Amino acid sequence: MAEIRSEILQSGDPKVKSAQIEIEGSASEIFELLTDPTQHPLIDGSNSVKSVNWGPETLTLGSKFGMKMKIGIPYHITNYITEFDQNELIAWRHVGKWVWRYELTELGNGKVRVVESFDGRPSPYQWLLRRRNAFSYAEKAIAKSLVLLKKMVEQKA
Repeated sequence: MAEIRSEILQSGDPKVKSAQIEIEGSASEIFELLTDPTQHPLIDGSNSVKSVNWGPETLTLGSKFGMKMKIGIPYHITNYITEFDQNELIAWRHVGKWVWRYELTELGNGKVRVVESFDGRPSPYQWLLRRRNAFSYAEKAIAKSLVLLKKMVEQKA
């Protein structure tokens, strides 16, 4: 069996890291996973999302959800859904104001292109992102997240 890989994209901005992958399935079934916060630890390529502390069963625009995290030390964070277009787009941010975004495009023939992005531009904490090497870290993590997402969706089918 061939190794599953996502493709890292060049955004032209060092503060925006993106990757894409094609998944066999429908945008609605992929979006269902992305809008269920309890699934986020299972598709987290950074291995920093440990569990959901609280929030709705299904995320929509304006939803808040709390996550138990660990990057070096354990902590809790509240995320806010800031962008939402059913079966096409979901994005969230937390107090650091950097954004995690998923964009889905139906390609036909039962395939969907999923682009995941980490956008650090809105954050007032650029010094922290640089100090933690967050941009390089995020690029690798989203590439891994997309592979996990593909495996999860395609194994369900």
